[in-house]
Amino acid sequence: MSSRRLPVYLVLDCSGSMCGEPIEAVNQGIKALVAELQSEPYAIETAYLSVITFESTAQQVFPLTELMKFQPPVLSAGGTTSLGDALKLLTQCFDKEVKKASDTQKGDWKPLVFLMTDGMPTDTWEKAADELKQKKPANIIACAAGSGADEYTLKKLTEIVVKLDNLQPDTLKQFFKWVSQSIKQSSQSVAQVMANNQPINLPPPPQGITIIP
Repeated sequence: MSSRRLPVYLVLDCSGSMCGEPIEAVNQGIKALVAELQSEPYAIETAYLSVITFESTAQQVFPLTELMKFQPPVLSAGGTTSLGDALKLLTQCFDKEVKKASDTQKGDWKPLVFLMTDGMPTDTWEKAADELKQKKPANIIACAAGSGADEYTLKKLTEIVVKLDNLQPDTLKQFFKWVSQSIKQSSQSVAQVMANNQPINLPPPPQGITIIP
């Protein structure tokens, strides 16, 4: 096993508007993502996965775990959209789980975060977003999913924002496929990109997903 890990956090909106087909598609998407990554040698060696969900509150439903031991959780939807809580919890998880470099060890690679929301935040989130954007503790890719989400709100958190045209199962499936390709690509090029603090190099998104300039 490599001593330097690539921590990957999936931060997923599970509010009431995700009920039904959307949350089912998210569950299937996570399963497909894990299966694909578990067949990729570079990812097996470096990637560690965690899932954070948020609705009326935020919780880490799966702590940072090596890929071959990761079991996809079954998510359900309900409640409001506490994005601020999710960002605060994400910061706490970085502090607790991500190894810092020291005299005796090389730290983990810069974490990779995929945050997906289908609505507007219902709590105070601006301060937490601003701190994350300024400090840049991770490469954060935010996804505004469907017509209820505002991509320009997410620009206050990160420069890298994608927009999903809708919340149809096929679109969500394509999104998770793109996420798994992004993780695979990052796990292969991690040394070059992270060592020089270069911007992350993402694969082109499929139809139905747009990168917001």
